[in-house]
Amino acid sequence: MDPVRELMAVDHRRTLEFFVLGLRDLCDATVDQQELLYNASILAHFAQVSTSSADELPTPPHLGAVFDGFVIDSTVRQDRALMEAAGAQCLLLTGFFESQMRRRYNVRWYAQLGADFFRRAARYEPSRRKAQLLHTLAQRFEVWRQIHVRLSRELRDQAYLLASPDPGSFRAA
Repeated sequence: MDPVRELMAVDHRRTLEFFVLGLRDLCDATVDQQELLYNASILAHFAQVSTSSADELPTPPHLGAVFDGFVIDSTVRQDRALMEAAGAQCLLLTGFFESQMRRRYNVRWYAQLGADFFRRAARYEPSRRKAQLLHTLAQRFEVWRQIHVRLSRELRDQAYLLASPDPGSFRAA
């Protein structure tokens, strides 16, 4: 594979590893690994799902979409998968995208809403282990939200410089 194609090739595993490493750098050594992996999987998932995806629940473009999809529509409140998705979306938007969202939305209110979504998901989750994880995420929502905020800032502040490819390496077909 040529260097440019290899650089641009991204799959779920590589994206997940990217976020695991980023989050791990911001956490202390005592962080629960399940929580860390879950948070990394949220970021990796939404990094790869379009806001207009028809195949799966799209990445919300803003917190208003979360409100419309999960607060106004009260029929979803007992659906554990949708409540988990809503909690994850709130964590993404109030954490990783906090600086963009706080101009238009009450981020604190949506963070509380996100924690509540995780609590609801835990309540209806049949797997005891997963229910405990979701409950813990609800309890530690603000901690993880702040870590997402810091990760976003760090990634934004890092200067990624790509070496220019050799002009002779590209040939007209």
